[in-house]
Amino acid sequence: MQNENYRTIIVDASSDFLECSVASDTAPFLILAYYHFTKVDDPKARVEEHFSFFKGRDVKGRIYIANEGINGTLSAPAAEAIAYMKWMKNHPLYAGIVFKAQEDTIHAFAKLTVKVKKELVAYGHEVSLADGGTHVTSAQWRKMLEEETDKVVLDIRNDYEWQLGHFDQAEAPPCATFKEFREYAEELEKRIDIKNTKVMMYCTGGIRCEFFSAVLKERGIEQVFQLDGGIIKYGAEEKSAHWLGKLFVFDDRLSIPISEEKAPVIGKCYHCGVEAEKYYNCANMDCNTLFLCCASCLETHKGCCKDTCAGGSRVRPFKFASTPFRKWYNYASTKRELDTLCGGCSAAK
Repeated sequence: MQNENYRTIIVDASSDFLECSVASDTAPFLILAYYHFTKVDDPKARVEEHFSFFKGRDVKGRIYIANEGINGTLSAPAAEAIAYMKWMKNHPLYAGIVFKAQEDTIHAFAKLTVKVKKELVAYGHEVSLADGGTHVTSAQWRKMLEEETDKVVLDIRNDYEWQLGHFDQAEAPPCATFKEFREYAEELEKRIDIKNTKVMMYCTGGIRCEFFSAVLKERGIEQVFQLDGGIIKYGAEEKSAHWLGKLFVFDDRLSIPISEEKAPVIGKCYHCGVEAEKYYNCANMDCNTLFLCCASCLETHKGCCKDTCAGGSRVRPFKFASTPFRKWYNYASTKRELDTLCGGCSAAK
């Protein structure tokens, strides 16, 4: 069972790892989130370098390396996570990297993936990161929320992330792609004072803001600010002040509190509309919709988002858990079961 009291530790250049070393039976794992912009001439070599370091280590997660830098989230026993952070900090390419480390009881990923990416954030348009928004600390962000009158607060995450939790004065641009955000930026430019209105932008860990804030500056909007370290760092430093709900994360936890301080619930069950704070993937593999659901409805509908899905031919066994469903082969103990779930593809596995 996973932890519900997530303590976040910020590991920067001045950290001595002592706080991260205090692992216990109740929280022996660390989940690391990080990104770092640096010129990487040979991303493939850096991927191979990572696999070499991880050999024989109990590390799982997703790490992407591009010409512009690295972006990753991983889980490991505390000692392994600390070894990785030390290795990265001593690497000439990653000097100055900052990690956000969260304690947990088990792994947050099913496997380890390290691969080359064309772009760390899928933007499909050349952006000058040097021209991005001004980074503000968690304390400065809180003060701006409380004192600034001429401001717009933008949540630039996905809509399903917004539905689970967000800052109390924020709006969510109706954008599913970077291209759509560029169109939104044009609309925003027309409804604010581009010289004086303060546009405050945030995301989970900060990396999306690096790109999206640059777009606003490119449009001539002068007062653009981004929350340094994102929501994760804010929760570690300012607790749940001005925060509503929980935080969506792209690992087995799916939803977590941003701090030990309780925040109001804003999520609603997809089936009945009562308060809900856990996301699930529909048990029907031909649907796989991500939806918020209360415990009662989840059991009633056997993990499905609608009744028609429950009657499908490829429905994963229902288990009362908040972790994402795995690939079809994780649910088959015999070749016949495997063929039923994957449509006769066991020979290819």
